[in-house]
Amino acid sequence: MEENKPMVNESEWEEFRKTGLLVLINGILHAFGWAICVKVDKDGIATEAFPARVKFRGFDNNVTDESYIRIGKYLKDNADELYNETIEP
Repeated sequence: MEENKPMVNESEWEEFRKTGLLVLINGILHAFGWAICVKVDKDGIATEAFPARVKFRGFDNNVTDESYIRIGKYLKDNADELYNETIEP
């Protein structure tokens, strides 16, 4: 019998950022004047994340386009796993 997988798997902020999902989520949060901010070190590695009130709304089209490309790749690369997670108890 297969052992059940945990319901929550902690990940690194860098992994989340690479998917493009941070830009998508922040685009939604911007409508409400909020954002998830991620501090990165000199090597570009995420070191801290926090919610913040912001005055800006939305992102430059190039940033948005790049995030959609990353999201598409993430979905392509993980489609089977995402689907299987929905049907496995």
